[in-house]
Amino acid sequence: MQSNVENPNPLERNIDISISQEKIQVELDARLKRLAGKVKVQGFRPGKVPLKIVAQQFGAQLRQEVLGEMLQKHFQEAIQQQSLRIVGAPHFKAKQSEENNAHYEFSATFEVYPDIRLGDLSALNVSKPVVKIGDQEVEKTLHILQKQRAKYELTARPAALDDRVNIDYKGLIDGVEFDGGTAKDFTLILGDGNILKDFEDAIIGMSAGDDKSFQMNFPADYHDKEVAGKFATFDIRLNKVEAPILTDIDNEFARSLGIEDGNIQKMHEEIRLSLEREVVQRTRAKLKEQIMQGLLDTTVCNAPRVLVEQEVNYLIQDTKNNLAAKGIAGKDIPLSPEIFLERAERRVKLGLILAEIVKLHNLNVTPEQTKKCVEYYAQSYENPEQVIKWHYSSPERLREIESLVLEDNVVSWALEQVKVIDQEMTFEDLMGYSQASA
Repeated sequence: MQSNVENPNPLERNIDISISQEKIQVELDARLKRLAGKVKVQGFRPGKVPLKIVAQQFGAQLRQEVLGEMLQKHFQEAIQQQSLRIVGAPHFKAKQSEENNAHYEFSATFEVYPDIRLGDLSALNVSKPVVKIGDQEVEKTLHILQKQRAKYELTARPAALDDRVNIDYKGLIDGVEFDGGTAKDFTLILGDGNILKDFEDAIIGMSAGDDKSFQMNFPADYHDKEVAGKFATFDIRLNKVEAPILTDIDNEFARSLGIEDGNIQKMHEEIRLSLEREVVQRTRAKLKEQIMQGLLDTTVCNAPRVLVEQEVNYLIQDTKNNLAAKGIAGKDIPLSPEIFLERAERRVKLGLILAEIVKLHNLNVTPEQTKKCVEYYAQSYENPEQVIKWHYSSPERLREIESLVLEDNVVSWALEQVKVIDQEMTFEDLMGYSQASA
């Protein structure tokens, strides 16, 4: 006999399960008899062990096995009768019962998949970046590549943009040092965007051997929440200034970019194609970002706690792996589950919403789509055929591609529902940085 019990959690369910002790005993006796025919016990011939001896040695274990199997059987029957789609594994708890009760009483607690109510996307406006790649963008990219291959030589002049400098610095907030606020022999390239602009501006104009004190505010959205929005005082010593020496854009430069014959015109064409591929990918990413947020905003969907916990654990492990790849031990950095909770819940909800849309609109991935996607990404590598074989040699890598294609299928479907507004912008704006100062 089963019955539902209300729960404050909209996805949590309780089912009471009652199992007859008589049925358990009947099945237990049958198993003991089968076991008696083949068990070996010292002092008895095989097949001649008294049933009482077999029950003494194996009865408790067999009873637990029978009880566990019947509990699972009753639970499966109960959820099938009520058409429940459970998430994860149920938690069984034995109830206290009166002595000599004819039944075992259990409570099963579990979560179910949510009912997903998709919203109306027709009122959603989505901005589509429109970017034209011309000679100017190609030349700017060449300039960046030049700077990436630059050599540096010591100079006595004051520091300027694009110089490589070495500094010592110490920062205080309210007169107290803070994590990451002090360093010695720190090397950076001015203008590469890796440090805050206010910090860079304080260095520009200094000469080797100069000391300087300055004050600055950390942005409110700074990635380190401990210092975000706070006022800091820094002392800087500039140890040395190195000026960049740019290589000429010639045949040798072209060969360094993979153009075997060093043809400069071909180099320009390859850069243009690369930028155009980047525009396609980044434009798609911008559209996808807006679509996913629109789906979250318009859809009613609760995230099962068990799935969120699994996703949190995955994100923690993924972060540790990334830190390990950089030579940082994850155990040295506290990774509280709360840090990942919001992100995990978002990912779980999106996964459930996407699965519902795929099911309703038959957006499953085809082998042709997977192949086309692999081939497209392979074109950005020097040996596309090798990259294609690499993907198809691993089911896991193919599943990652299929997941991307599945999301693209949903995005394509959603773009037909929303209002798409073209938004002209520069390549720099699309990429989220300024090439002029890179």
